[in-house]
Amino acid sequence: MEDIWKILEEVSDPEIPVLSVLDLGIVRDVRQNQKGQVTVSITPTYSGCPAMNTIAINIKAVLQEKGYDPVTVETVLQPAWTTDWMTENGKKKLLAYGIAPPVAGTVDKQALFAEHPEVPCPRCSSTHTKMLSQFGSTACKALYQCQDCLEPFDYFKCH
Repeated sequence: MEDIWKILEEVSDPEIPVLSVLDLGIVRDVRQNQKGQVTVSITPTYSGCPAMNTIAINIKAVLQEKGYDPVTVETVLQPAWTTDWMTENGKKKLLAYGIAPPVAGTVDKQALFAEHPEVPCPRCSSTHTKMLSQFGSTACKALYQCQDCLEPFDYFKCH
């Protein structure tokens, strides 16, 4: 089973290719029955995520390429995915890629009089940043701008 988990490190997120499905924390379970059938359970980062079909295809392909067959990928919606499931290594990869990782202890849902999270700029590390749009290049990211270096950047929203 450890070999299968190691192979899954090779499967990248199609929207953020520096992250593996393990970095994202979307792989919930891996099972192999006595006949050798492998079942991988994945949870989408949000309901309706368009990348999940591609991720499932890629998981099947890489495992079959390594000799595991048959392979089934199932989607598990409960419990809902949370950015808490992302690995610390994954958050470091996001930052190096130019995307601000989720800020611990924050929830991005707007509430009356709620303050936006203090999101450090991935380029200059300034916390003098401003949200420009709740939606960035994908639905799981928001668009921010650093008020010091003036560079726009994506922020991976907390869920």
